[in-house]
Amino acid sequence: MRSVRAAAPHEADEERLVRLVARGDRAAFEELYRRTSPWLAVRLRRRCADEQIVAEVMQETYLAVWRAAGAFAGSAAGGTAVGWVWTIAARRLVDAFRRRAHHAQPPPAAAPQPVAPAAEEEALAATVGSDVGDALRRLAPELRQVLQAMVLDGLSVRETAVLLGLPEGTVKTRARRARIAMREALS
Repeated sequence: MRSVRAAAPHEADEERLVRLVARGDRAAFEELYRRTSPWLAVRLRRRCADEQIVAEVMQETYLAVWRAAGAFAGSAAGGTAVGWVWTIAARRLVDAFRRRAHHAQPPPAAAPQPVAPAAEEEALAATVGSDVGDALRRLAPELRQVLQAMVLDGLSVRETAVLLGLPEGTVKTRARRARIAMREALS
């Protein structure tokens, strides 16, 4: 079995690393983890402030990468290894949210708590100009989510659909509606 060490790990691209992982190459898996885990953790934290959930999703993601590396279609199917890893992580995050929501039972007489803006919203307000930030905040939440995923996170329509648990057609429609609303708000 050819090892990633023999192929110079710093020269192997992520797609090659996934192919080596599919053959059971632990060194390739370690290199893939070393390259992708920092940005993956950051992206997950953007979507979830609970470090325990982020840690669980990271573990589940890399376990799935190890087990399913042979199913990676790669550039032949128009995908990238990094996009594939993110898609797995996004699905695991959605699953974690669903599990948590399913098991959470609110107290019987709980008063609604004021909702503090998400860290992502605060960062967005700090980086986007006031007119654009105001226009974004006025968008319907479902339109803003799609726009943030596609424009700010740079996700494809397919990746956004997976992340948000929506059909691709719905993502395209919401993205179009969001852009139209932003154009109108800024004109």
